[in-house]
Amino acid sequence: MKRVTVRVDPSYDVIVGPGALSELGTLFAGRRRVAVVSQATVAEHHADAVRTGAANAELFLISDGEAGKTLSTVERLARELSTWGLLRDDVVVALGGGVVGDVAGFTGAVYHRGVAVVQVPTTLLAQIDAAVGGKTGVNLPEGKNLVGAFHQPIAVVADVDTLRTLPEREYRAGLGEVAKYALIAHLSREPGGLAELVEANAVAIRGREPAALTELVYRCVELKADVVARDPEERTGVRAVLNYGHTLAHALEASGEYDDLLHGEAVAVGLVFAGQLAAALGLIDASTAEQHRQIVSALGLHGRAPEGLDASKLLELMRRDKKAKGGLTFVLPGPSGFERVDDPPAAALERALESVGVEG
Repeated sequence: MKRVTVRVDPSYDVIVGPGALSELGTLFAGRRRVAVVSQATVAEHHADAVRTGAANAELFLISDGEAGKTLSTVERLARELSTWGLLRDDVVVALGGGVVGDVAGFTGAVYHRGVAVVQVPTTLLAQIDAAVGGKTGVNLPEGKNLVGAFHQPIAVVADVDTLRTLPEREYRAGLGEVAKYALIAHLSREPGGLAELVEANAVAIRGREPAALTELVYRCVELKADVVARDPEERTGVRAVLNYGHTLAHALEASGEYDDLLHGEAVAVGLVFAGQLAAALGLIDASTAEQHRQIVSALGLHGRAPEGLDASKLLELMRRDKKAKGGLTFVLPGPSGFERVDDPPAAALERALESVGVEG
């Protein structure tokens, strides 16, 4: 079992490894009630193991997919918790992927003005990214994650054994966030060689080998915990690096009304786009840009957008990104590390979009 401490105030641990669910009993000690929020398929596999560690646990289900990530879901869940009698000193457990983590985490943030949350991520994407750092939120028809709050969990329990139950496409989509962390580490010249680890162990990672997954999740969480500790609520701009590749990714998801492309698949496309945009602006060389595509490919992802997307629509959606200031804003690698780039020239945007299959 490996542990990473996220050094915010108060700090908390991310517990990583096979069999990590056994740690939950200690976390639940002294809690009068434990509300386990999950989805039907996830609960079928893992809810019993979570509830074993709690004296008084109840299961609350939300619907699958981004369609359930709404304010109406939060209202329904909060009312069910109130009817059950959940109080401020009790705990909410988010058992599932990013949607569950976002909905349960946001509900925990606003119910009784804040109750404790334990994140128990069961997807690769959630284990290395979404469950760590306290970002919670839901979608509006106008875009993803437009209503939310920062609410740090009291712990994250990332049991890599739970990844065995993931459908292949969903697991592979999580590798898009793995590619993001590998590229951030490489482009930031972080010690440890996360990009090299990913490339050297790509077959074992794609095959879900527990030892490879434990080291991978641990290393990705280490990187994220360091960034989060330096910018817990995205006030200084440091944390914006964690959105590398996400500006186009979120636009791709929104353009398909969240159904055509899984998040990690969209991130893979966004990473290739970001690398090509940085190269078109002269911030990195062509070989570094091409490494984006190589890492994405090594992890079994394509890095190309679905056919038939309209470039002008994607550009408009990107202007709605949360970090934008009324125009187009990107976080891109350059000679001095990652930097904010506002309103790049149209020719550079066109070239980068064409590199991922989006024509003007």
